Amino acid sequence: MKDLREGYQGNIAQGRSQEVNIFLPSLCLLHTQLVCVVAELFYFSFVLSPACKGLVAATRDRKLNTFIQVSVVHPAEHILTRYSSTEIVEGTRDPLFLTGVTFPPEYPIYEETKIKLTVYDVKDKSQGTVSILLHFFFLGCTTFRVGDLVKSKEQQLTLTLRTSDGGKTVGTIEVNLVKMGEFEDGEMGHITTDAQDQKCALVRECTTPEGLSGKDNLPSLNAVLKNPICKLYRFPTSDNKWMRIREQMAETTLSFHVPKELINLHIKEDMRRNQELKDLGELAPHWDNMRKSVIAHCDQMLSMYQDTLAELGKHTGSSFKSSCSKGEKTLEFIPINLHLQRMHVHSPRLKDALYDVITVGAPAAHFQGFKNGGLRKLLSKFEAERRNTGYQCIYYSPENTAKAKEVLSNINHLQPLISSHADLLLNSASQHSPDSLKNSLKMLSEKTELFVHAFKDQLVRSALLALYTARPGCVIKKPAVPRNSAEEGDDLKHQDHPSQIKRQDSIPHHSEYDEEEWDRVWANVGKSLNCVIAMVDRLLEKDSSKIKEGENDPSAADCKVLHAGGDWYEQLYPLVITLKDCMGEVVTRAKQSMAFVLLQELACGLPQCLMLTLRRDIVFSQALAGLVCGFIIKLHTSLHDQGFLQQLHTVGLLVQYEGLLSTYSEEAGMLEDMAVGISDLQKVMFKVIEAKSEDFLPIITGRREHYVIEVQLPAKMFELLPQEIKEGKLLRMYPVLFNVGINEQQTLAERFGDTTLQENINQENLELLKEYYNLFTEKMPPDCLPHFQEQNDLKGLLENLHQNIQAKRRKNVEIMWLAATICRKLNGVRFTCCKSAKDRTSMSVTLEQCSILRDEHQLHKDFFIRALDCMRREGCRIENVLKNVKCRKYAFNMIQLMAFPKYYRPPEGTYGKADT
Repeated sequence: MKDLREGYQGNIAQGRSQEVNIFLPSLCLLHTQLVCVVAELFYFSFVLSPACKGLVAATRDRKLNTFIQVSVVHPAEHILTRYSSTEIVEGTRDPLFLTGVTFPPEYPIYEETKIKLTVYDVKDKSQGTVSILLHFFFLGCTTFRVGDLVKSKEQQLTLTLRTSDGGKTVGTIEVNLVKMGEFEDGEMGHITTDAQDQKCALVRECTTPEGLSGKDNLPSLNAVLKNPICKLYRFPTSDNKWMRIREQMAETTLSFHVPKELINLHIKEDMRRNQELKDLGELAPHWDNMRKSVIAHCDQMLSMYQDTLAELGKHTGSSFKSSCSKGEKTLEFIPINLHLQRMHVHSPRLKDALYDVITVGAPAAHFQGFKNGGLRKLLSKFEAERRNTGYQCIYYSPENTAKAKEVLSNINHLQPLISSHADLLLNSASQHSPDSLKNSLKMLSEKTELFVHAFKDQLVRSALLALYTARPGCVIKKPAVPRNSAEEGDDLKHQDHPSQIKRQDSIPHHSEYDEEEWDRVWANVGKSLNCVIAMVDRLLEKDSSKIKEGENDPSAADCKVLHAGGDWYEQLYPLVITLKDCMGEVVTRAKQSMAFVLLQELACGLPQCLMLTLRRDIVFSQALAGLVCGFIIKLHTSLHDQGFLQQLHTVGLLVQYEGLLSTYSEEAGMLEDMAVGISDLQKVMFKVIEAKSEDFLPIITGRREHYVIEVQLPAKMFELLPQEIKEGKLLRMYPVLFNVGINEQQTLAERFGDTTLQENINQENLELLKEYYNLFTEKMPPDCLPHFQEQNDLKGLLENLHQNIQAKRRKNVEIMWLAATICRKLNGVRFTCCKSAKDRTSMSVTLEQCSILRDEHQLHKDFFIRALDCMRREGCRIENVLKNVKCRKYAFNMIQLMAFPKYYRPPEGTYGKADT
């Protein structure tokens, strides 16, 4: 028995060559932008494209609504197996079916395999797809052998449809073997929008287990994208050509990887904070009881994070969280239904283009619920209440508590670095290496100056005083003359020969407290550094003079150098130890004072403070997973775009979120969560590094106020980056959110509720978008966007967006369209979100794709709606629905859809009752 793929490859060598010409650029790593954009394999899937002609109806005036059922007879079994069916084509006796019949590579197809095609007439389509089976009538059938189709000259068969007894002819059916990726480029036949002529789109599907990036190419993308689904279409253009569209959708492993990395960081940060609270030392009874209560609550929260991480570690199977699981506690850190949605367009006369959108459920704490609103409201309420608890604790503003966390983070980061560079300095001294000594001193000086600068803040001084007053017994000694600590530090820094440093004891418990004590302590670090610098200068100066003497008397110079080798280390060692000791004193005091500030923050709002921290962590985790996915995909698709790479390290990356949530009931709380989560992404920086192993997953470091995401690239791809990025420059993110509710709940909000939340969010983010645009025009050259129109067009779009936001019209979806267009023109990353990223998101994504085809690729205007319906009925998004709820139905009903804007309504037969 001959496998069809063997015969197929042997009999259509020329046809295969045509396919390879289309797909081969994707396989040539790092040669064209298409490499990083698509990088797809050549798939040996078999797609049959059926069309009927001259179908005979039972009565002459009967308008046929037909579909084809496809069955397979395997040679060894001789059993008829129902395989698939096409969609229903209405009102014509010559239907051209939009849906092809795809046999994936793993399906057992042989030359001897027989395929039976049965044509049915549907009497009552309005009953829905399930009830159709009770309302259809047999028209005719035919059978063919697959080998005959493959070996035919044009890979095309015209077959006669006959009645069940094989007698009466009821029409013909034409079957074409469509080679993947190959479309005719010639002129089309007659195009019409009339339902009687179905020359329109052809959709076929293919899947590949290797992922969107192919089996051997771009392993860094293979590590991120999983379980791709691909659909292929052809649509007519306005000049009677065919455009080819590849629609793809893929899950990402980042859905679980990023949250697990984050939770692990939270655990380490919280364990460190708890230890810092314990290290505060002796406190008066009131403050000590407060500390014990805080630590007890923090330990409970820490235990919960550890349990969550352990549960996620057990997760196997799918790399995405379905919409049905959004309320599960163990998965609350995981983004909902996170996918890459991609459209790759091959136009006859235009350059190939790629359009990506990340689709994800709105980042929100579903398990926590929305009874009291979302983060935006809860945080505001909490801050107002915390101001009124001064009798229990000391009030520090959110800016001050953020500063305290920053100081602690700097301490934990810089202290080990300074200690390491000090050891390297001593090592260079012991080796008597002038160049190494200079480099070590330079690094030590830079890090120590950063360390000293971190404590030039009134918060540290005031917190030390507050901590002292919380000790058992204290006396405050006021300074006779006010001093400016910053000026004093600057004066000390410029002293060439600082006096001997006086070491201070730790903060006194039972003696008078000197407010200037802290100034002297941290200034000692600068003094001790200056001592080290002066000594190194002296040693190098002496070494240089000895070398000059050696030019006249080499033997004498050798002796002096050997003798001086030990002197370098011996003379530097006590100064370096003093520097470390002074730094240790600063660290001890600063850690205690900043931990005392954080104690007040926690104590003023137990347990609400910790619950809000948990909620914010959950929402941020979901948002960050999507952002990391979007950044990595954008980086891969733009490695050959020098303008974008310059923009990335000079200005930063625009990240635009489209929200479709209503401002009514629970969705208002979701929107509040989402707004805070996306705003928090501003504290995320990206860094691109060269991968040192085959593990290309991103590495996350940092703390709640500041995270760095290290994205790993293979060496060849890393070399394509600008020097600034290769040297580790941190890349900024500029997230913006625009929301327009479109469902029936938004109708209630507009008529009987409140839309202020949406209006405020849109206005605030418009200002952020304008800031990014101004920064862009200030730092980037005018010709940096070669693929798009001039920047004047961007200015006009921004003004149009401003006017639409100010207009406050009901369900003004033009806000969404304008924001998306501006994002694409500014090389940004696009996100589309609704509650589950399944139904409303699908309507928006498919509308965006068809709008792009119309506006950028000359989609024939008379075929816009049919292309839209085709993508919604047969495309990747209906597959997304199936993945989430095991049913091919968008979760809308007719009443709901009456409230939707016109172009956001799915085609008949694709919606109905379904779990969300």
